[in-house]
Amino acid sequence: MTTMTDDQRMAVEATAFRTLLKHLAHRTDVQNVDLMAVGGFCRNCLAEWYQSATKEVGVELDKEAAREAIYGLPYGEWKAQFQSPASEAQLAAMKDSLRKNEGRGF
Repeated sequence: MTTMTDDQRMAVEATAFRTLLKHLAHRTDVQNVDLMAVGGFCRNCLAEWYQSATKEVGVELDKEAAREAIYGLPYGEWKAQFQSPASEAQLAAMKDSLRKNEGRGF
């Protein structure tokens, strides 16, 4: 296995993250509740992690700007265009997933 420098690792991670964002932008059919149920995180979680990371590098970014960075457009617009009401089954699966994440401190 090739050893990467810190700069190379950060560049690879940044590219992978941008690819994830492009994938999520393409898959608007996948609701946040579905992501939460299966993966234990959603686009809003990514926005919170993104906002937290900006603070670590000395940049202040508000919640809405962080969400726009993740969603690719203002959150309200994304919700209006792509979010559908969650079913009882989706909500139950999400709650079960959240219980699995308790205490992890993500």
